[in-house]
Amino acid sequence: MDRLSELAKSKAAVIFTKSSCCMCHSISTLFYDLGASPAVYELDQEARGREMEWALQRLGCSPTVPAVFIGGKFVGSAKDVLGAHLNGSLRDMLIEAKAIWF
Repeated sequence: MDRLSELAKSKAAVIFTKSSCCMCHSISTLFYDLGASPAVYELDQEARGREMEWALQRLGCSPTVPAVFIGGKFVGSAKDVLGAHLNGSLRDMLIEAKAIWF
C-alpha cells in the first residue's frame, strides 16, 4: 500500500494499467489528448504489480485497472474518469493539479 501511495503522488496524473487492457489504453490516450502526460504504471510489468493490484482492490477499485489518481487523490476507474470528462470536471481536476495549463 505504501508503494502504491508513493507512486500515486509521484506526478500530477498517475494511471495504473495492464498492458492487455483496452480501457487502460483508452484512458491513457484521453489524458494525452487533453494535454496531460501521466505517469503510467503497467501492473503486469511491475515487479510488485500483484501487491499493488491488491492494494487497489482495498481502495475499492473494481475492476482494478485502469485506476486514476490526479493530484495524489484517487479519481476512480474508467467509468468515473469518462463521467468526469463528459461533465467537464476532469479537465478542471487536471488544471488544478497542474497536469495541464491553460
